[in-house]
Amino acid sequence: MSSTLSGKVVVITGSTRGIGRAMAEACADAGATVVVSSRTVGAVDETVEALRDRGAQASGIPCDVADPAALEALLAHAIETHGGVDVWVNNAGISLGLRTHIDTSPDEIRSIVDINLIGTMLASRMVVPYFVERGSGVLINVSGRGGRGDAAAYTAAYAATKAGVMVFTRSLAAEHEDDPVSILVFMPGMVDTDFYGADMAVTPGLEPIVDNVRVVLDAIGTPIEAVGPALVDAACTVPGKGSGEVRRAGSAVRGMLGGFKLMWARITGRMEPM
Repeated sequence: MSSTLSGKVVVITGSTRGIGRAMAEACADAGATVVVSSRTVGAVDETVEALRDRGAQASGIPCDVADPAALEALLAHAIETHGGVDVWVNNAGISLGLRTHIDTSPDEIRSIVDINLIGTMLASRMVVPYFVERGSGVLINVSGRGGRGDAAAYTAAYAATKAGVMVFTRSLAAEHEDDPVSILVFMPGMVDTDFYGADMAVTPGLEPIVDNVRVVLDAIGTPIEAVGPALVDAACTVPGKGSGEVRRAGSAVRGMLGGFKLMWARITGRMEPM
């Protein structure tokens, strides 16, 4: 598979910081024209300028992925500014920290679902017909913790949305198996970003779990430097090939060694019982 995106236009939602920013930078370095977005005008402008400073062609507009009109405006911007879209990455997502579910308000639950799951569904509903009509395209939906259906204590709503993204994406791929599009799930793994920063919201009494998170990140976390290249590999998929596949960042060897590290951390008491 080619690792160049030269001549391709890649749209990435939630791409002004963290994992999304790493994806945008890697796509730019692979030769793509990159369209970035987030809900903050200043963050979009700063990211576009930084990508251009790297020698890339880039643009962007603010976009709330829970708003269908905003998504339509993002697609229209990419088409009008760069002539079309070859790859669309639904990356935007929120977590709201390590919280018991009963400590998460109804409005917070709705926000997590709206951005992580409904936003992905709305964008996919818009982009796939565009790709089918165009005769080519790659759609990548980003899943995460809980995506495989495993329990994910203290991030229950987030995990439920990521499991939803997994099932939705593979189902959508099955619906379009005869079309010239590739619809993929991307699993970056647990990555040390501001997602797990010092200002992360924590339900009182769960503070020791934050220390556990640091141990887990050290043991099995995906280095952020590995996320971008893995996303580029997925973006280079030949449209119509591999649809429904789950692509992952990180190393199987690191994961295996990390398992031993976690076992040792439990034995030595570095990890608090959960």
